[in-house]
Amino acid sequence: MTSQAISLTAVVLVTVATLAIGTWGLRFSRTTSDFLVASRTVRPRLNASAIGGEYLSAASFLGIAGLVLVFGADMLWYPVGWTAGYLVLLVLVAAPLRRSGAYTLPDFAEARLDSRRVRALCSMMVVAIGWLYLLPQFQGAGITLQAALGAPPWLGAVAVAGVVLINVVSGGMRSITFVQAFQYWLKLTALLLPAIVLLMVWVGDGAPNPVDVPSSGLSGDAWSLPLGGGDAQGLYLTYSLIIATFLGTMGLPHVVVRFYTNPDGRAARRTTLVVLVLLGVFYLLPPLYGALGRVYAEALAESGRSDVLVLELPRLMVPGLAGELLSALVVAGAFAAFLSTSSGLGIAVAGVLGQDVTGRRFGRGRLSGVAAFRAGAVIAMAVPLVLALAVPGVGVARAVGLAFAVAASTFCPLLLLGIWWRGLTEAGAIAGLLVGGGGCGFAVAWVMAGGQASSGWAGVLLSQPAAWSVPAAFLTMWLVSKLTRRTVPAHVSRFMVRLHYPERLTR
Repeated sequence: MTSQAISLTAVVLVTVATLAIGTWGLRFSRTTSDFLVASRTVRPRLNASAIGGEYLSAASFLGIAGLVLVFGADMLWYPVGWTAGYLVLLVLVAAPLRRSGAYTLPDFAEARLDSRRVRALCSMMVVAIGWLYLLPQFQGAGITLQAALGAPPWLGAVAVAGVVLINVVSGGMRSITFVQAFQYWLKLTALLLPAIVLLMVWVGDGAPNPVDVPSSGLSGDAWSLPLGGGDAQGLYLTYSLIIATFLGTMGLPHVVVRFYTNPDGRAARRTTLVVLVLLGVFYLLPPLYGALGRVYAEALAESGRSDVLVLELPRLMVPGLAGELLSALVVAGAFAAFLSTSSGLGIAVAGVLGQDVTGRRFGRGRLSGVAAFRAGAVIAMAVPLVLALAVPGVGVARAVGLAFAVAASTFCPLLLLGIWWRGLTEAGAIAGLLVGGGGCGFAVAWVMAGGQASSGWAGVLLSQPAAWSVPAAFLTMWLVSKLTRRTVPAHVSRFMVRLHYPERLTR
């Protein structure tokens, strides 16, 4: 059996397992609440596995190792930030958000501020962030199938979009929860088992040091250079990345929606604690592949193919059938990463579109809850698929980093101020969302158009905007709310009690 046949078999098995588990979960999905939040009955351990499944995306599975290969140890800020973001979420957001009783972020915004305009703006932000995050999932799927099977890049994107759409429209959140929990453990296994073998090979070779490996494309000094170079611009990029990853997690729609599925606020906190453990274990592995790649796979960095390092490294280090089987296992894990993250994003975006677009007026009449959700799911998948095929050159980790920056600049200020400060007003929320979202939106458009950080300070500020867009959004929300403090909603005190007191007391 050829290497392509083995990899194809692995992809097919993952796809069949995904569809089978999703179909099994269909028997539990009946109501709109089942489709949107699994009727709020998902227990912490299952929910934590599902969150781990959807959160560990193409950037985690492929991007981190590639970045470490090219730029060195400072790229470890990505996994550190992505994990630490859940600590902020645990302390400040998880339990109050669950107690709000909302189905989506726009639901929370409308309930807190009693404003349809804020809800409409939040709906637009959710869709924009979801589509921006889906873009690298589809592109990563294309890269994976191209590297493993020699398939055209569009095939992986179309395959992932199709499988995800089937699962999302058939069972909604109920089905996807079981699928994503399974896919977390598959992804962990797919990286862990080959990593053990590769470490044994490395030790058997005398454990060569990555720093001492000569290369025309990667010098030994590159291992310790700060992000973007050892100057003020590089320092800015590092701090901006930290802000985006630390604060962006709480604004990601597919992450936040999972906390609505817990039975209560206490379960939401317990879920977050388990998630921190699961992510911490997983994120030990991609940097290991990056470090080994600096010994055995420097040619991938020199040829601009660093994103396929995780897929190619087992084959490069272990000759023969054993290497092919290990590579096929990694391919299966990568495909699971695209499916699980895309499923979570599809649920989040479809829920918003189903409530605020297709459920309001679709064609000549109004669709019911489940039908509106399914129509929203079609739109949620179709638009980013077209973008992924039209804009193929955006790096996986870079696109995800931009999505985090947008989330940190919009929903992070809204959630923190909305949950912990009674003075937030409708005008303040709208102004802050427009400043943060507008600034980041311009930066995203600039990057998509081919802008690079090497274009001087303007390019640096736009390539990683979180360091200025997040403070600007917070300051704008606070200042405008102060100026319009007479318009604080009348029900805010009662709503704050609901957010911060245990359910058994507020009943």
